[in-house]
Amino acid sequence: MSERRRIPPLSAFEEEIGFTRAMRVGDHIFVAGTVAELRDGEAMDAGAQADDCFRQIIGHIEELGGSALDVVRVRMFVTDIADADAISAAFTRAMKPARPTGTLVQVAALYGPNWKCEIEAEAIVSG
Repeated sequence: MSERRRIPPLSAFEEEIGFTRAMRVGDHIFVAGTVAELRDGEAMDAGAQADDCFRQIIGHIEELGGSALDVVRVRMFVTDIADADAISAAFTRAMKPARPTGTLVQVAALYGPNWKCEIEAEAIVSG
């Protein structure tokens, strides 16, 4: 089995639950569901939240030796399908050069009441 490389935990929640935000196994990088970094009481529209998610995701991939161009799959979960265009525009800004597969679905709710989207990604590091 290939060695697993993980980014360090970013919150006590990760330690408590026992999951890894981003992991590399061989040439594959997996980034778990990522939400915007909201401060208490902060309001951020869906597009800005998605931009923040992609910023974090690309940062995690880079920390594990990949780049945005290595992304092959993105899954986007939204709480209001009316935000699909704004979230898709963030996808385009972040991912268009890589042209990964993408899925966007509406879900009933996310863990935090102010989160409008959650995004996860997979990358395959080439060469």
